[in-house]
Amino acid sequence: MTTRYLLLWLEAPLQSWGHDSKFGRRDTLNFPTKSGVMGLVCCALGYGGEQKEFLAEFASLKQTVLSFVKKNYKDEKTDRLPLLRDFHMVGSGYDDKDPWTTLLIPKTAEGKKAVGGGAKMTYRYYLQDAHFAVVLEVPSDKAEMIAEKLQQPIWDLFLGRKSCVPTDLVYRGNFENEDDAIVEAEKIATEKSLLLDFKVLDSGEHDGEVLTLNDVPVQFGERKIYRDRRVTVI
Repeated sequence: MTTRYLLLWLEAPLQSWGHDSKFGRRDTLNFPTKSGVMGLVCCALGYGGEQKEFLAEFASLKQTVLSFVKKNYKDEKTDRLPLLRDFHMVGSGYDDKDPWTTLLIPKTAEGKKAVGGGAKMTYRYYLQDAHFAVVLEVPSDKAEMIAEKLQQPIWDLFLGRKSCVPTDLVYRGNFENEDDAIVEAEKIATEKSLLLDFKVLDSGEHDGEVLTLNDVPVQFGERKIYRDRRVTVI
């Protein structure tokens, strides 16, 4: 398979890239996951459902992330803004006697009313004012199609969650090799007066912190399936 490299610029007041969220706590990594980026691509293409065959073409391909921060954030205390925690009540305030609104109140596994009314507390975490360049390796025969739809998406694009709307152009170029895409990303960062904070590279063959992430999408849809990927944070 021959491949190309698409450069995506992900910038927004809020981003959230969940990889290990359970129940009422929805965490975020401090960089975009492969599953999140592929979800963004599927939104651009208008692809719903499982998409097993489409995702299989990308499973072994690389994703490189460069994280940038504003120069005024680079001080002795912190390199980036802290995570934002958003508090939610799910199922609170609905009339349980109304046959329609009662559908929005969490129930037991048997469909009965939960003890205490069913309202659930959830905590959701977001990155604030983050800037990422993502170099995504794609099959050559799909590069132009994806590039076009990232510029004219079928469905709205969002950065991890639907409340995280990008505030700059996402698509930034189609390149023959990864190095050229990285050079272009650095140019964009320079124009925005941003500094490189860290890189996330596929595989554990580099010096740095090695992480194992369960973020390679095998199947989307109602029953999502992922497999592991090793990355190095430098």
